[in-house]
Amino acid sequence: MINKLCIIGIGLIGGSLARALKEAEFVKHVVAVGRDVAHLERAVELGVADSFETSISLAAADADVIVVAVPVGAMKPVFAELSAVINADAVVTDVGSVKGNVVRDAREALADKLACFVPGHPIAGTEKSGVEASFAELYQGQRVILTPLEETNTTATQTITQMWHAAGAEVQSLSVEHHDEVLAATSHLPHAIAYTLVDTLAQMHEHREIFQFAAGGFKDFTRIASSDPQMWHDICLNNRDALLEMLNRFSKDINQLTAAIENEDSDFILKLFKRAKTARDQNC
Repeated sequence: MINKLCIIGIGLIGGSLARALKEAEFVKHVVAVGRDVAHLERAVELGVADSFETSISLAAADADVIVVAVPVGAMKPVFAELSAVINADAVVTDVGSVKGNVVRDAREALADKLACFVPGHPIAGTEKSGVEASFAELYQGQRVILTPLEETNTTATQTITQMWHAAGAEVQSLSVEHHDEVLAATSHLPHAIAYTLVDTLAQMHEHREIFQFAAGGFKDFTRIASSDPQMWHDICLNNRDALLEMLNRFSKDINQLTAAIENEDSDFILKLFKRAKTARDQNC
């Protein structure tokens, strides 16, 4: 049981965690932290949070667990403010989709309190954002990746593991580097492609007609382009190297397909599509 849970940035991810833990009776009090008072008041109205603060220092000073759920590019100043106020038994975790830069920021900002930090990433979400989009079942049966550091206290890792289990998630541990490589391929690349495809079509002269006649496949494929642009901007820049490697690999494969279509290479096209279908059917 968590006595006081402090969620900094209570949107879809943080709000769904709060809802799940409340439903599981795993938390007594949730305090939401942010700059938009109207948004924080809405979180309380919805029952997602029990109270709110605009000051990180006031909210986190006596919290047992602090969840940092702001965009990855905004985490460093949050860690710095937390470092000055958290007590010796507090546990800090994050929900960022990139771990390398987040860990570097935490290492610098938390300094001698780094042992309390458990880097985390729930592999769950929707294209919607904001606390009103949150729901308690978001993490049911989903994976959460933890990337504890050498300095991370074992008890802190256990606390965050138990928290995510209470929310209905399966917890797995990876190294920071492996996490960023895997997520660049399975999450960051698809989002970058979806945003770019929609933007390409939107810039075409006939874009209104194109979107008017878009079928279900297009909507399914580009759904994630409705995600929070600021969040994905930060992810692209903070996982730059791993994402660039995947973009270059994908560009090479697209060029090969382009050449095959130009050359009417039926065999290449069919083999590619069959391989892709088999891989999709067997693994997803």
